[in-house]
Amino acid sequence: MPTAAQAATPGTGAPSAATAARPRRWDATDLGLIAVFAALIAVSALIAAIPVGGLGVPITLQTLAVMLTGLALGPGRAFAAVGLYLLLGFAGLPIFSGGRSGLGVLAGPSAGYIFGFLLTATALGALTVVVLRRTRAGSGKVRAVLLFCAAMVSSIIFVHGLGILGMAVNAKLSFSAAFLADLAFYPGDVLKNILAVTIALALHKAFPDLLLRRIRRADGAA
Repeated sequence: MPTAAQAATPGTGAPSAATAARPRRWDATDLGLIAVFAALIAVSALIAAIPVGGLGVPITLQTLAVMLTGLALGPGRAFAAVGLYLLLGFAGLPIFSGGRSGLGVLAGPSAGYIFGFLLTATALGALTVVVLRRTRAGSGKVRAVLLFCAAMVSSIIFVHGLGILGMAVNAKLSFSAAFLADLAFYPGDVLKNILAVTIALALHKAFPDLLLRRIRRADGAA
């Protein structure tokens, strides 16, 4: 039996503490956002692909879309969005860079980057929640710097780390050669992370229901 403090106040429709503490399930809006960001990642993989070296790993806007997904949606929905993109690509849709598709991409030098996208978006989503929770709404510059640092750390560990591993394994490169090949992607990633943070902060300001109010509701229920 719930106590009087846990029960909703009669006639007010206020939820009980037990109800407020329950994890919020994804609704149609969440599913729509997951689909939209998965589509954004797919489109970004096909725009302005610039070949780098002879390994067939191009520079695209895909990293920008992946980072924006984590920054905008938080960990759970970002994982779902990137996971949906990967599943569709593995199933045969030509949505990987260069219009590739299927499980054959896992044998290519870009395999590590592809899996790195999933982990990066999830990790950055979790770090974004921490930053938004620990900083005040008026501390825009502090927020921006912390989110940029979170984006760089996530991309260095997961995108670049797994990317180097993928090139070393699938392209039969030494670790040092794979590391040097990966360095070509850093200047573009710095610029894309700056742009991703700028866009994400604008989205959170214009649409606080996207993530900010979810965090506040979770904190209020804790």
